[in-house]
Amino acid sequence: MKRYEFLEHVSDAYVAAYGKTLEEAFQNAAEAMFQTMIETRTVTLALEEIVTVEGSDQEALLYNWLETLLLKFDIEGKVYSKFKVDKIEKKEGGFALKATIRGELYNASKHKPKVDVKAVTYHQMEIKEHKGGCELKFILDL
Repeated sequence: MKRYEFLEHVSDAYVAAYGKTLEEAFQNAAEAMFQTMIETRTVTLALEEIVTVEGSDQEALLYNWLETLLLKFDIEGKVYSKFKVDKIEKKEGGFALKATIRGELYNASKHKPKVDVKAVTYHQMEIKEHKGGCELKFILDL
C-alpha cells in the first residue's frame, strides 16, 4: 500500500494519505506535509518529542495535528521525518491523539527546501475509514 500521493490541484498541495489504521494514515499525512516542504530523507533523527493534540471531530484532529507540526517548523525551526501515532481515541467532546515524532533542527543547505506551506486547510478535507484501511485527503496552502 502506498503511504501517500499528491493529487492534482491548480495552486496548492492536495494530498491523499493512506494507512491500514487511522493512526497510520495520520503518520503518513505528516510525512507527506514535510515531504512537500523539504527532502525528508536528509533529516537525521536527532530529536524525539511527544506530541498530543485534540479535536472536536476527526477532521479537526487532523487539522490540529498537521498545524501543530507546521508550527514546530515555523516557530521552533524543527523538521521531522519519523512519525509514530501511538493512539487516537474518542473521548468526551471529541478525539485525542498522542504521537512520538523524530527529527532535527532545520538546516536549509542540508534539507533542500522545496515550497513553503503557509497553512493547513479544511477545504476538501476528507477522512474515509473502510475495511481495508483509511484514506485522508487535505489541502496545504502554499
